[in-house]
Amino acid sequence: MQAKKPPLRPEELFKNRLDQILNDKHPLFRLADAINWEYFVGEFGPLYIENKGQPGKPIRLLVALHYLKHAYDESDESVVERFLENPYWQYFCGFEYFQHEFPLDPTSLVKWRRRIGVDGMEKLFYRMLKTAQELGLLKRSHLHKVNVDTTVQEKAIAFPTDARLYYKMREKLVVEAEKRGIDLRQNYRRLGRKALVRQGRYSHARQMKRAAKETKKLKNYLGRVTRDIRRKVKDMDTELKEFLNLSERLLVQKRDDKNKLYSIHAPEVECIAKGKIHKRYEFGCKVSVATTSRDNWVVGIQAHHGNPYDGHTLKSVLEQVVRLTSCQIREVFCDRGYRGHNCEGKTKIHITGRRKRGDPITRSLRKWLKRRNAIEPKIGHLKTDNRMDRNYLKGTDGDKVNALLSGCGANLRKLIAAFFLPFLEIRRILAKITKNFQRTINAKNQLQYFTA
Repeated sequence: MQAKKPPLRPEELFKNRLDQILNDKHPLFRLADAINWEYFVGEFGPLYIENKGQPGKPIRLLVALHYLKHAYDESDESVVERFLENPYWQYFCGFEYFQHEFPLDPTSLVKWRRRIGVDGMEKLFYRMLKTAQELGLLKRSHLHKVNVDTTVQEKAIAFPTDARLYYKMREKLVVEAEKRGIDLRQNYRRLGRKALVRQGRYSHARQMKRAAKETKKLKNYLGRVTRDIRRKVKDMDTELKEFLNLSERLLVQKRDDKNKLYSIHAPEVECIAKGKIHKRYEFGCKVSVATTSRDNWVVGIQAHHGNPYDGHTLKSVLEQVVRLTSCQIREVFCDRGYRGHNCEGKTKIHITGRRKRGDPITRSLRKWLKRRNAIEPKIGHLKTDNRMDRNYLKGTDGDKVNALLSGCGANLRKLIAAFFLPFLEIRRILAKITKNFQRTINAKNQLQYFTA
């Protein structure tokens, strides 16, 4: 059931409303009135069942908290805590009076993300772009030229080692067996813990033969527990069958195999090498980002699984940009990782560094090719400021949702800056006027002193 507007309480008759005590020139105050919140009620309202169950939380509150979470790099818990301290956040979330209690439990944000899914999160991203267009900050002419690049969105997992994976997989199987009352011949908890500690010590001391023996022990323990469960359980449920399949997949994988298992709780994680000196391998999924060449608005962002070639991600991200902005792209600027792309049509694809000697190139095109580099720091800000550096959301859908919300947070920060910078400019002008006025007064005083 959708949320119902609470009745006016008697004590609120003597309270000041937030719009009466807040600065109406604050960026969040102005954005709260600029965003079309009724759009979300119309889109997500059908997901609720009428006249059944307890009324849910207001849709505007849930949408606004996700915007603020990724704009200010907060977790589910911390964004709810900061909501209680910041009246501008409360007004942005649709409250009329200052709140002294938590509006919801942080787990409600998890359940709501599952309810609306990836398509719903794309609507949040679309509405942020639409707001920028309605305010005249994202102009249609700016969408004719875009920069496209890929990056890796890392998953919140420990660095994968064989010993640790064997140990965690065996521990998980033992826990699942105890839940179902399966009497194991031996669970190897004490021996497994000792072997893992020894393996770490030997590896640290560079005694690799001894470390390999301990790793072999951990693998044997896992194999024995797996076979013991297979023998004793005939009719398995789906969950236990999935864990056993993961265990067998882990036992048979070799060093040079493809599609290896790198995490027990996130089996969808892939190992991606981007050629970085400081980070040879990254574990997560590939994300394609499209920004406007002129002013770096994030107009397209997609998570791709299976570690596809960069050029094969170009078509889908450009289709997303056209779908969300309703504007045809004329020129796209990419790096050399997009050679052999699959994009066809009227859109011109410019790849930097592929010009042969004698090819005609105008001064304007050379400028736009250099401008392609602007997407690199933008991706850096998406990671450090908008929660794309380490994804804590579960599954492949969690990767896609986190990428879209990171784009929402980046665009919200640009909207806040667009509202905030004019005030800084006004203050600078006023300071300059005051300084010139003070100079005039000082000059008059000096003139009176010399003429006296």
